Parts: sequence; structure tokens; C-alpha cells
Amino acid sequence: MKAMVLHELGTLNDNPAPLQLVDLPDPMPGVGEILVRVAVCGVCHTELDIIEGRTPPSRLPLVPGHQVVGRVQALGEKVKVFKPHDRVGIAWIHSACGTCKFCQADSENLCSDFKGTGRDVDGGYAEYMIIPEGFAYHIPDDLSDAEVAPLLCAGAIGYRSLQLTGLQDGQKLGLTGFGASGHLVLKMVHFLYPNTTVFVFARGGEQQEFARGLGAGWAGATTDKPPEKLDCIIDTTPAWIPVVEALRNLEPGGRLVINAIAKENIDKNALLGLDYQLDMWLEKEIKSVANITRKDVSGFLKLAENMQIKPEVKEYPLAEANRCLMELKTKRVLGAKILRIE
Repeated sequence: MKAMVLHELGTLNDNPAPLQLVDLPDPMPGVGEILVRVAVCGVCHTELDIIEGRTPPSRLPLVPGHQVVGRVQALGEKVKVFKPHDRVGIAWIHSACGTCKFCQADSENLCSDFKGTGRDVDGGYAEYMIIPEGFAYHIPDDLSDAEVAPLLCAGAIGYRSLQLTGLQDGQKLGLTGFGASGHLVLKMVHFLYPNTTVFVFARGGEQQEFARGLGAGWAGATTDKPPEKLDCIIDTTPAWIPVVEALRNLEPGGRLVINAIAKENIDKNALLGLDYQLDMWLEKEIKSVANITRKDVSGFLKLAENMQIKPEVKEYPLAEANRCLMELKTKRVLGAKILRIE
């Protein structure tokens, strides 16, 4: 099979083409596993964190990718849920132990044996991949492969982030960063909380205009002050400055939800500028998002079907994965990016 493979870690600034297109043996499903022929795979900022070592892979070489849509090609022994040719989705959560207190409480995202697709096992930047059947998802018929792929991470993690805000209809929500996840959260808010105004903080004017076009009530730069304080803010950026600015824009008792698997260190000194009395006092909260659960993915897919949510996507062929990643790193992105594998 054809696959884009990572052999060593490093920044894209030093090596703008870290993935190599190679031929690999087709994987074989084991007991309880399914073999999936990949149609499309979404491209996520987490891939940059893996390649550049902020959330390093557990092994190399590695095939990245964790927003996968494809068809079941073959079944391992004891597979009960899926059959050949079923269309399935694969998300960031590849597996967990199933027995610890977190798994037993449907919080397998906190399991110490959590394995990430495309980080701890080979992912979807390839023609085929395998997944335990309990961690694959049936895909709604009326959503295309390209529309579903970003829902499996950007959408599902946005769904979890929105739940963690505790937002009530009519309250004011801020979104810091407006890429794949942010634009899907905005669509969700319009559907679930019709009386809520969304304030978007985005670095570029093009992203700000994009947000307004999708219904944001206000859009400005990361360091701009919104016209009023906000009840909740979701930060989807890899940087620290947006965290500091978000805390300053919260109402007393407000909550900041940080939706990032890692933060870059280039602006970490921004934290030294925090003033406890002005920025953090009055019972402001900070909540981090750690991975996703299977309930997040399945719950969001049902919501997406009801909403008929249509993410904005741009497609690239598999061989152009490096160019796609560089565009993601340099913020030349509106909506979501996917690789077309077929």
C-alpha cells in the first residue's frame, strides 16, 4: 500500500517535507479488528505536534492521521458489529484498557493506556489501516466522506469543548482561533444555543471575515478587546498569548476551556504578564480538554446528522501531505483540510 511515513522528528521550518511517500505491506486485522480501505483522512494540528515532538509518537517510523473515513475491507476473528463494505469512521482514540476506573466511567480519554490513532499506532495517511471494531463508527449515509472526516476530531473535540464550557443559551461565548474546530463549534452554537452571541478572536483578517460570514456576532484580532466581557471562551490555538488575553476577557466566574493537546513554547513568557488580581481573580476557571471519548464521537455524529452540518473543506492528494501540513502551520487555512487517499 502507499503511505506517507514519518521517520524522524523535527520542525517543519528545518524540514518542510518530513513525510515520505513509500510502499508498505498491507496490514492484516487481528482478533476483534477490522481492515479499512481509507477514502479520506483529515489533517489536524495534532499531526504538527507529533512531527515536531510536542506530543511525540511512541515509535518511529509512523503513519500519521486520525480523521479517517473508509470502507471495511476485511474482518479479523470475532468481529461482530461490522461487515465488509460498511462505511466507517476512525477518530483520535484508537484504544484504551477498558478496565481502569476511567474506562469504567466512560472517561477512557483519561486512561493511562490511551492510544492515539496516528501517534501510538499507524493512522490514515495511507491506503489501508486497522482499528479495533469497538473504536470505529458507522457513518451517516447523507454525509460525504470529505464532510465527515473533520467531524471525527475537529468536530468531536469541539463538541466536547462546548460541553465543558457549561454554556447556557443566551450567554456570550468566545472562540480564540478559528480553524477546523472553531468553525464547527460556531455552527453547533447556532443550532443548540440560538440566543447566544459568538465572539471570534482570529489572527488574520481573512479568518475574521470567514467567521462573520458564518454568523459570528463580532470578530477581531487575538489581542483586541470585545465590546463586552464573555461568559465562556474556548481556546483552540497552539500558543500562550491567546490564553492570557482570554482570561482578561472573561466575566467574573467565567470559564476558559483550552482545546489543545500541546502548547508551543515560543510565547510562553506571555504568562509572566498575568496579573492575578485583574486577570484570574473573581473565581475564573481554566479547564483543559484531554483527548476524546467514544461517546463524544458517536454523540457528535448524531448531532451532525440532525444539523446537516457541512464543514468547509479543502482537499489535497495523499502525496501532497507535506504541503498541506506546511499550510496548516503557517495559518493559510480556512475551515478544514483533508487528504484524498482513493
